Amino acid sequence: MATSGSRDFDLDVAEIIEEAYERCGLELRTGYDAKTARRSMNLMFADWANRGLNLWTVKQGTQALTAGTATYTFTSDYADLLEVVVRRSGVDYELSRMSRGEYLTLPNKTTQGRPSQYYYNRQISPQITLWSTPDSSTDTLVYYFVQRIEDVDTLANTTDAPFRFLPCMVAGLAYYLSLKRAPERVQMLKTIYEEEFQRAADEDVDAVPLKLQPSISYLPKLVLMSMKQNTHN
Repeated sequence: MATSGSRDFDLDVAEIIEEAYERCGLELRTGYDAKTARRSMNLMFADWANRGLNLWTVKQGTQALTAGTATYTFTSDYADLLEVVVRRSGVDYELSRMSRGEYLTLPNKTTQGRPSQYYYNRQISPQITLWSTPDSSTDTLVYYFVQRIEDVDTLANTTDAPFRFLPCMVAGLAYYLSLKRAPERVQMLKTIYEEEFQRAADEDVDAVPLKLQPSISYLPKLVLMSMKQNTHN
């Protein structure tokens, strides 16, 4: 038998909601049913952001620096900053992150120089404050940031998440809906959701090669003795 040859399976919002209702033993019947499900999906995405499940939304951004200006404002779709560097004459210098308290206790916040630290103020319109205050208007701030997951606005939308997150998304929405519509299934659906979430979270990481180099102090004494003998021979 021939295979389909296609690899584009996806679910739009209406299909995700329908599947979630079916897991609750319910049917999607009214406009309000769809409206309350969309609201639950957006709340679930906010929870995913709090749990750190949004690697696919990581983007790179840049900010031109101005000498004497320490604070810069970002748009409200910035959920968090990850890595930050200052690029000067083609060379990148890493910045370390400070807490609010650490920034508060800096004795001289107006000191100018090449920035080496930053404080990220996570407000509705987040801000980054650099220290030292930039001393050059030719430097550029280069950073990776976590962007908010896009909202679910209509049933015809597809979701702002990779294909591999569909099982977690459907399971999570079913659990959220059960809290309102099927309390007798809450525990079962919560268990399924947490299992699917953990699988998704385990995959939502940077895969980097791991190189292990044993310390010589852990080699057996016989091996060390053999190495010494070979050296003398």
